[in-house]
Amino acid sequence: MTELRSYPDAASSFARASLLAYLFLIIYASCYPFSGWHDAGVAAFSYLLAPFPRYWTWFDLTTNIIGYIPFGLLSIFALSPSIKGKRAVLLAIIFGTALSVLLEAVQTFLPSRVSSNLDLLANAAGACIGAFAGHFLRPSFFDDGRFHRLSQRWFRQESSRALIVLALWPLAQIYPQAYLFGHGEITPILSEWLSRLFGMPLDLADMVRGGMRLTVEQYWLAEIIITACGLTGAILILLCMVRRSAPKTMLALLMAICALFVKSFSSALLFTPDNAFTWLTPGALGGIFFGALMLYGLAFAPAIAQRRMAVLMLMINLTVVNIVPANHYFVLTLQAWAQGKFMNFNGAAHFVLLFWPLLALWFLFQPIHHPKNE
Repeated sequence: MTELRSYPDAASSFARASLLAYLFLIIYASCYPFSGWHDAGVAAFSYLLAPFPRYWTWFDLTTNIIGYIPFGLLSIFALSPSIKGKRAVLLAIIFGTALSVLLEAVQTFLPSRVSSNLDLLANAAGACIGAFAGHFLRPSFFDDGRFHRLSQRWFRQESSRALIVLALWPLAQIYPQAYLFGHGEITPILSEWLSRLFGMPLDLADMVRGGMRLTVEQYWLAEIIITACGLTGAILILLCMVRRSAPKTMLALLMAICALFVKSFSSALLFTPDNAFTWLTPGALGGIFFGALMLYGLAFAPAIAQRRMAVLMLMINLTVVNIVPANHYFVLTLQAWAQGKFMNFNGAAHFVLLFWPLLALWFLFQPIHHPKNE
């Protein structure tokens, strides 16, 4: 039996890349929706000495704490092995608090956001909790700990970046989308920007279609293609990065179930519990079925074939989702969606939804996939 060598830097690289990705999520969520910037005549840091807000909810306080827990934890992992112990905990708390101070100041210039010293304290508390949690969990992920050994046994040495991409895929299901696994729909955003720029309504997707209106059958077929290609492309990223000894079927099923659970839970949370499974349409079921068939045929193909098929599937998914218009039922459902207290939550989810396919394609074209490495 071949002995697995220890790669102590792999976990550190994964942690640092994860921290950077999470930092972007926090910034995007804190500044969402990036519109209406103005100077209200209030100093950016005046909120620090202001009285505590009179109106607040436990939901807001809890989400602010939870939002910064991963930042504190990932900071500990990112600092290791260079900085450990009390110094790492102190630096993680300082980093999280400083980030919150700056972002709360930036929110002073957004009309839809309110800078709050209570939010700052909640964010700092979350960073503190995450830092102490990371301090106690670090030995399991570093220094040949249990999870470190398991990752070496199941995944290739260069899989750190792949794990980040795979971890973000279930999170991409949170934000409401017209089609299951229909990520990267940027044409509506580009159309809105261009319409404002030229002072006239523009629809890029309609221009590409040549003004063609889709029938019910064509909508159904498009949904099958989007769902099947999205599912297959994501799972193939996982399969092309695991070792032969890994339980491929279990990992693939776990990843798919996790994504569908997040989709159902977020639908129930953002709308009503009755809407938890509105995504489970005939087209989505057909897409899951055909995606499972393709994965069954590709599960034991060479890694290079899996990677190329993942690229093809994601490109088809990205193309179709940006050409086909959203169905009328989804548009009406979205109009009834009040974001309100979920502003931060939705901002981060929208960011992941838009950029996950581009991140996945960027990963699949990395030099680590050279045939000699596979």
